Amino acid sequence: MSAKPLEQLAFKGDLRGHKGAVTAIATHVNCPDLIISASRDKSIIVWKVDRDQSEEQYAVPQKRLTGHNHFISDIALTMDSNNRLFILSGSWDNSLRLWNVAKGSTNLRFVNHTKDVMSVAISPDNRQIVSGSRDRTIKVWNTLGQCRFTFTARENGHRDWVSCVRFSPNAAVPILVSAGWDKLVKVWDMKNLQCKFNLVGHQGYVNSVTVSPDGTLCASGGKDGSAKLWDINEGKDLYSLETGDVINALSFSPVRYWLCAATNSSIIVWDLETKVELDVVRFNGQAEDIAPGTKKAEPIACTSLSWSADGSVLYAGYANHTIRAYHVVEAQTE
Repeated sequence: MSAKPLEQLAFKGDLRGHKGAVTAIATHVNCPDLIISASRDKSIIVWKVDRDQSEEQYAVPQKRLTGHNHFISDIALTMDSNNRLFILSGSWDNSLRLWNVAKGSTNLRFVNHTKDVMSVAISPDNRQIVSGSRDRTIKVWNTLGQCRFTFTARENGHRDWVSCVRFSPNAAVPILVSAGWDKLVKVWDMKNLQCKFNLVGHQGYVNSVTVSPDGTLCASGGKDGSAKLWDINEGKDLYSLETGDVINALSFSPVRYWLCAATNSSIIVWDLETKVELDVVRFNGQAEDIAPGTKKAEPIACTSLSWSADGSVLYAGYANHTIRAYHVVEAQTE
């Protein structure tokens, strides 16, 4: 029996339209032609994939949503029973907003945090909205924009900025995972609103956490450059994958046993079955990104990641305002 062919990422095109670092990218399984992105330019762009996929413009901006008066830090997508797409956004203006994509307008504002909102998430059953903030709290909201519960240090919450919140995709077992600048990753039982596990092991602040498609694993990363894999059900540290750089974002492939890390200098792709590094992608920017007086551009920091729902494309957002689309292709052999 022949071994399966190795795969890697190949650049296919740019998405240019933001005027600030790209902080978040999201896709939805029911809208395969749409890409949603958020930026420090205080806007959200709804992109439509250009099927010609010219390298000059992989996707065209359909709508730009504005209303937040500070950086947008994170977005999450959901669809209602009428197949209408909504975007949840969190901003450094201390608020969340729910946007109706078809109308291009805000349906609701969520106001209760006292500092920058760093991360947002929507439960698989669409009943709970969660946000993490620099005010060191995690807030649980209903879909009417009412804050129903707040996790503080008193409720075994984080003791520093909450940088990332993500739900397990397993709707049968409502689990939330959070990451903070207190070097902790926490696993929450969202049925009884209790902390199940403190995942201890990072040596610096944690920027990102992501949950595997089957809801059994989570990965976390941040300042110490270590992508840690954890068993959510047991609260166990499984192993670490080293990047040697600050990790800004992490994403599991929806269809392969892969983990991707966005760092200040590259994107790293690991095969989790073998723990082998499959690919390292560096982006040195365009000619206009090269600083005057230097011979070549330094690598641009990758600030956000999102897979297409079918796992064939990885979208990466960068500090130089660009989004790049990388297709999964068969690895070139020498």
